Amino acid sequence: MALWDRIKDSAQTMQNQLVAKKNELKSGAFRDASMAMCALVAAADGHVDPSERQRVAQLIATNEVLQNFSADDLRRRFDDYLDKLSADFDFGKVGLMQEIGKVKKKPVEARAVIQIGIVIGGGRGPGKKPRESGGGPGAPPPGARRRTGHGRTGRGAATSQTLTPKSAAIPASPDA
Repeated sequence: MALWDRIKDSAQTMQNQLVAKKNELKSGAFRDASMAMCALVAAADGHVDPSERQRVAQLIATNEVLQNFSADDLRRRFDDYLDKLSADFDFGKVGLMQEIGKVKKKPVEARAVIQIGIVIGGGRGPGKKPRESGGGPGAPPPGARRRTGHGRTGRGAATSQTLTPKSAAIPASPDA
């Protein structure tokens, strides 16, 4: 069985688990965290294009568990979260992760939010091709490497680390 088929089967199993717990998943925190997760899924490559926004919105509207909530309210929250990601992806992602973190003390809801992300992600299809720029946020320029550490061996030894756009502007230490 191909990997994509296994992912689809897993997503279906998770959807069935979610439906079984549907009556426990009615809180505002679950609703907000689920929409934040859906926004992260829609913008997984660091770019929010209109077709992806529409595709995930359609999956949200047809998800049986999310029908506990008003479709208009879900759409508004999803769009608001995507707008935050579009304005500043890194900062928006931090805010969305905080929103998701609000359900961490409720294990049923926390697990359900992760499962919603997998179900919605599984319904998107087998991923988009990376953009020609080399991918999404944090993707380094080809071949960019930086040494970290202090040249010691053992704990804290120098390691090779891929650069992100923000760390790319930080010069390497002279002894690296």
